[in-house]
Amino acid sequence: MDIRAIRLYLDLCETLHFGQTAANLHVSPSTLSRVLQRLEEEVGSKLMERDNRTVSLTHAGKLFRQYAQDTQNRWFQLRQELDSDKNLLRGTLQLYCSVTAAYSHLPALIDKFRRQQPLVDISLITGDAANAVRELQNQRADIAIAALPEDFPSQLHFSPIGKVALSVIAPAIQCQLQTLLNQSPIPWEKLPYIVPDHGPGRLRMERWFAAMGINANIYAQVGGHEAIVPMVAVGCGVSITPQVVVNNSPMMDRIRQLESPIAIAPFELGCCCKKKRMKDPLIKAFLDIL
Repeated sequence: MDIRAIRLYLDLCETLHFGQTAANLHVSPSTLSRVLQRLEEEVGSKLMERDNRTVSLTHAGKLFRQYAQDTQNRWFQLRQELDSDKNLLRGTLQLYCSVTAAYSHLPALIDKFRRQQPLVDISLITGDAANAVRELQNQRADIAIAALPEDFPSQLHFSPIGKVALSVIAPAIQCQLQTLLNQSPIPWEKLPYIVPDHGPGRLRMERWFAAMGINANIYAQVGGHEAIVPMVAVGCGVSITPQVVVNNSPMMDRIRQLESPIAIAPFELGCCCKKKRMKDPLIKAFLDIL
């Protein structure tokens, strides 16, 4: 029983999908099937039930999963102890964050991490911050930087790193929208709005609409705040966006902020990972710098 087979099995326990695990760990589905068959032969019990559509763990599979997790953790510890320099880790840490976070928060974290662990490679994936939880659950990232959602999964860990203020933004250029924006008071119910298509930002805007008593005119639903700013900048509508996104946007000179009639609570930004992986040496080392 080798550590590669252990890793494949643990990933399959997470995805419960042969194709997904094969893609995650760069093997063919047939290779993955052979690895599982060999593990079942060595254990002497069926570890997984599968048909054309579903995969599920048997009782033996659940017991072996705990054994496999313990074995992998002990392997990592052994590798570290056998290293000529016990204080330096080696390997690759996969991070996920938005493009804005890659500018605003990630450099300081990586600089601090590399001063302590200079031999660890960083693999960075950028995308919509609202997808951070899914990236962790699908094993595409070890750690993600994201705003804390209200429905944060219990199997994940969140380490806060700061607050992110939210602003109501509107176009600063001359456009048809300026006629409404220049009125006093602003007729909020008549404005077109650009909203996130999902995630904490979408929920925050929906609650703002409700608190304002607005039956919002949704002009567009967009994935990611970085994509919302350009649409506001060219005069398509108004939105609520993290201030840090505006500050790091190349179109910030085409944006102006509006004073919200009601307070908008900031996002709590942090680093997320799976709770059961918090003791993995690379993940623990990154969390320790926080």
